Parts: sequence; C-alpha cells; structure tokens
Amino acid sequence: MAKIEKVVLAYSGGLDTSVIARWLKETYGCEVVTFTADIGQGEEVEPARAKAKAIGINEIFIENLQEEFASDYVFPMFRANTIYEGEYLLGTSIARPLISKRLVQIAEQTGADAISHGATGKGNDQVRFELGAYALNPSIKVIAPWREWDLNSRDKLLAYCAKYDIEVEKKRGTKSPYSMDANLLHISYEGDIIEDPAAEPDEQMWQWTVSPEDAPDEAKYIDLKFASGDIVSIDGVTMSPAEVMICLNKIGGENGVGRADIVENRYVGMKARGCYETPAGTIILKAHRAIESITLDREVGHLKDELMPRYASLIYNGYWFSPERLALQALIDESQRYVSGIVRLKLYKGNVIVVGRESECSLFDENIATFEDDAGAYDQGDAEGFIKLNALRMRIGALKGRKY
Repeated sequence: MAKIEKVVLAYSGGLDTSVIARWLKETYGCEVVTFTADIGQGEEVEPARAKAKAIGINEIFIENLQEEFASDYVFPMFRANTIYEGEYLLGTSIARPLISKRLVQIAEQTGADAISHGATGKGNDQVRFELGAYALNPSIKVIAPWREWDLNSRDKLLAYCAKYDIEVEKKRGTKSPYSMDANLLHISYEGDIIEDPAAEPDEQMWQWTVSPEDAPDEAKYIDLKFASGDIVSIDGVTMSPAEVMICLNKIGGENGVGRADIVENRYVGMKARGCYETPAGTIILKAHRAIESITLDREVGHLKDELMPRYASLIYNGYWFSPERLALQALIDESQRYVSGIVRLKLYKGNVIVVGRESECSLFDENIATFEDDAGAYDQGDAEGFIKLNALRMRIGALKGRKY
C-alpha cells in the first residue's frame, strides 16, 4: 500500500463518501480534505460542511461551479452538436472533468499527494475522474475505495457507520430506489426496475419533466439568440450560460421535453440501461442545429457531423483534457465564428419544433433558392454539365458491364 500523507476526496455528504472519508483515515492513516462541487444538482451543498466536520475533517472546500460548468464545458460541447450513440446528451460525462480539475488544483493548494472518489469499479466515472487527474498532474496518486475495500453492500456500509459513529441521514418519506446523478444539464436514473431493459419506468421516477400526455395543450414559443454558437438570450432577456440552462430546464420540463430511455455501451465494456431528463440540452441541440443550417458552409457542416461521433466518444470515455479533444475543439470553435442569430422554437407535449431562424450571417439566399423567377441569379442550364460530370464514373462502369 502506497504511503499517503494527505488526500482530497470528492465529497457529496452522502452515505458512500462519508464512509470513504473515515475509511481513508483508518486505512491509510492520512489527513483527508473534502471537496464538494455545486454544479446545479438542485440540492443544498452547504450541509456537507457540517457532515464533514462531524467525521473529523478540518479542511473543507465547497464551491459553486455552475457558471464555469455551463460556460467552459456544456456550451463548448453543444457547439459540436454532441450526442453519444445517437441518444445520450452526456450529462454525467461532461461534469467529471471539471471535478477532476478542482480535485487536482485543491491537492496542489493544500499540499495533498493524492485524490479520491466514490466511483465504483464497474462504471465509467472512475475512468473519467482518473484520466482527467492524470492529464493535469501525472504524479498524482488516486485512491478508489470501491476497487479496494470489501464494503460492497449497503448493509456493510451501515455497519461501518455504526462502528465509527458516522451519522446517517434518515430522509422522511419514501426513498427513491434509483441511483441518481444531477447537474445543470441533466438528471440520470439507474438501478432497480430499469436494470431490466424490457421494463417501462414508473411515471413517478421522473422528477424534472411532466409526462408529455400531461403537458399543456397550448404550445410554448421561445426565441433563442445565438452569438458565435452559444445562446446569449431567451425571449430578448440576456442571460449567463448557467441562467440559460436553468431557464430552459424549467420551460422544457413544464412541456414534457427531454426524457430519454437508453441502453448505452460503457467504456469498461458492458451495456447499461439508464434513463435521463435533459430538457435544456434537448432544446439547445435542436436550436443550435437550426441556426447552423443557415450560417454554416455546407462542407464545414458536414465535416462537423463526421467528427462529432469521435468527439462524443472522447467526452463519454473521459478524454476531455486529451490533445485530440483540444484539437477538435479548436476546429469546432473556429466553425462557430458566424453561427449567430435567432431561432424560434415551439415546445409542445415533449416535442421541440423549429418554426423559424434568422441571421445577419445567413448564407440562405431567397433569390437563388426560390421556385419562382430568380431574375437570372441561377442558370439552371449549368446543372446539365454538373450532372454528367458526376455521372461519368458510373456511366463508364456500366459501359464496361459492371453490375451494382
């Protein structure tokens, strides 16, 4: 076992990380620093301070990172129209590099030689946390208790709490049977009934969105203004990136927008079923593609679409700080120079419908596109040579007797 003097723990204040904090002290005999990030999970994070103090933690970091999360992680990702395996908007994946970065920075600030997290040995998060940390500090040590200890059940965790007098919060009402993770971009659900990919989730599971059947019968119209690929105002009201996310989550949720039920391929090799609510992300993706449709050059747009699946995999698999992601981001950001304007959307019973888009940077020319008289703006006779040149290789093949 490596000698550890001080470790910075990603601390939620929940059962698992409270046990980890004490376990680190008992197992490694080291000092523990806790770090709790507010990235818009919708719960108060300040109570984590009292919980950390109760288990003997002296150095406690609690930070509101919502604006940094939205502006430096979520918005750059959506400039690429990023979606993993055609359905997943990467709500958990994109939050991990920011937490890794702060863990490493706090370790440097406090003189810690290690970081720790509560991710299990079966999931993607262990990979994301650790790849990010090693990219930023190649010498950092990482302790992943779930890969080391034998406290592999809730009963064992509770017994450990009883042994070391760790307070366990007893919430009133019925405890959710699902494993949930939330931030400004989404809330995810795993476990219980949805471990069976054939089972429909209970309606009571969803927390951010009304059922599309129960959404308002009247459509909701919104105008989103973009500047260089990012939303800067909603219905004429200027907003910060985090404010945009909060507003769109509320509007989208009220209209049943953003539910997804997915079986995804984890980086560690297994398939896993998860359910997600991503109202703001669903709206942003639709609107961003709409403004790009009139402002992006055709080949630039097609190149972005070809690169997007690779970019999505890099984020999903934990390579946010990799040289290839940074290189792709530079290309993506350059493509957004003229992606500015206004998109009008209609939200109706779970649907996001584009009903208008306009931009001073638009490449759409009504004089050329019209089916009416274009006053000589486009010579339709030019199309004959264009078609024959593009057909040449197929005509030669047919003349040579090739069958396709």
